[in-house]
Amino acid sequence: MTSGHDVADARLHRVSAGLLRAGLSVEVLGLGLAEDAPEGLTARVRPRPGLAGRALLALLLPWQAHGATLFVLDPDALLGARLATLIRRRRLVADVHEDYAALVLDRPWARGAAGRIAALMVGVATSVARRCDLTVVADDHVPPLQARRRLVVRNEPDPRLLPSEVAASESPRAVYVGDVRRTRGLAAMLETMEHAPEWTLDVIGPVAAADQAWLAQRLAERPDLSARLRWHGRLTPRRSWEVAAGAWAGFCLLEPTAAFVDAVPSKLYEYLAAGIVPVVSDLPRQAQLVREAGSGVVVVDAAGAAAALAAIAGDPSERLRASAAGRSWAVGEGEGEGGGGGGTAYDRLAAAVLEVSRG
Repeated sequence: MTSGHDVADARLHRVSAGLLRAGLSVEVLGLGLAEDAPEGLTARVRPRPGLAGRALLALLLPWQAHGATLFVLDPDALLGARLATLIRRRRLVADVHEDYAALVLDRPWARGAAGRIAALMVGVATSVARRCDLTVVADDHVPPLQARRRLVVRNEPDPRLLPSEVAASESPRAVYVGDVRRTRGLAAMLETMEHAPEWTLDVIGPVAAADQAWLAQRLAERPDLSARLRWHGRLTPRRSWEVAAGAWAGFCLLEPTAAFVDAVPSKLYEYLAAGIVPVVSDLPRQAQLVREAGSGVVVVDAAGAAAALAAIAGDPSERLRASAAGRSWAVGEGEGEGGGGGGTAYDRLAAAVLEVSRG
């Protein structure tokens, strides 16, 4: 259940797939298009509302859900869900897949009244999440650090949603998958591409409303750059990786904001699993990960990222080695998280939800 996420959201697809494999029936209430919802379940979707509409939706959705267990993806929906489960005696699972307090600080409106309201809402949501029947967090450092039952499920890929066979593109091609905004590396990617004229870039994900005018002006000023960029918008996970498959490099140029300093984005795991060589900004967790994987380049600025692309294009044997190393590392990590036998972290999550649902 989500009042803020599109049903094409990658984590929603991965979690839903794990629940279905565990034999649970799943109903998704969310935003977007019905055809973008995960396969094999019941989906009820609606267009994205405005701010006031989202607040109302967050209160109404818990009463519209039919399941005996509510699985909530948004902090603003947790309070209403808690009230609904107390009255209707249902189980409640909170999926806290980001550090919401840090994320609020990352938004341009954080210093105004909207920021103060959002911070208050996050505090209430964190308090509710601490008391849920199951609290799922995306990393060790993500609040709440204490809960009745807390389970860490990192944003790792589900191999079933990635292409099994990948043929590298004939010409140098980079890719970015995820939310598109300047704090997530949009400006750095454009500057990098300006200094890598032989490369093209596929951008998969929605452009943040706050950055759309800036992006349009930037592209209008550089038609030569614009011609080498392809904007795909929001896609389902399976479709995203069909487009991304075969790219030589994948960008993850996060800025050092409070939301991202300790983050390991799901796209980084997915680049490695898909054999795409990551080019990442020098933030501690993601830098450590690519070094452990033996695949990827850590850079400090756009000039360094352009140099990384030049090195990737200039040494095919090293690119193939790094691609194979990333895939091998991702397979090993997936087995470790899932406990072997072909399971994933989402299968462990599904087992916990099944246990909670049975009381």
